[in-house]
Amino acid sequence: QVQLVESGGGLVQPGGSLTLSCAASGTIFSISTMEWYRQAPGKQRELVATATGAGITNYADSVKGRFTISRDNAKNTVYLQMNSLKPEDTAVYYCHLRWLVDYWGQGTQVTVSS
Repeated sequence: QVQLVESGGGLVQPGGSLTLSCAASGTIFSISTMEWYRQAPGKQRELVATATGAGITNYADSVKGRFTISRDNAKNTVYLQMNSLKPEDTAVYYCHLRWLVDYWGQGTQVTVSS
């Protein structure tokens, strides 16, 4: 069983930065693909960023050049550095571990507003 615990959300002004963290329990972290999703009110959950166990990363077009996903396999933690935040980035952000079974975190709220 894997548990994912996100942290780092909050309220930030447009143009600001936040870093989300997701700590995973268990022993499969290093071989799993880690992803960040987000869900805004009234919208479907969307994939924001991916980091494979081999370190390959991918991003949604809407966040390319602004967000950076990274992982520390020694700490079983994945990060999402978010820069130049926009009001449309406001959402609940979810950590997702993809392996033979999918695991989700509880979500952390990010609000971008002046």
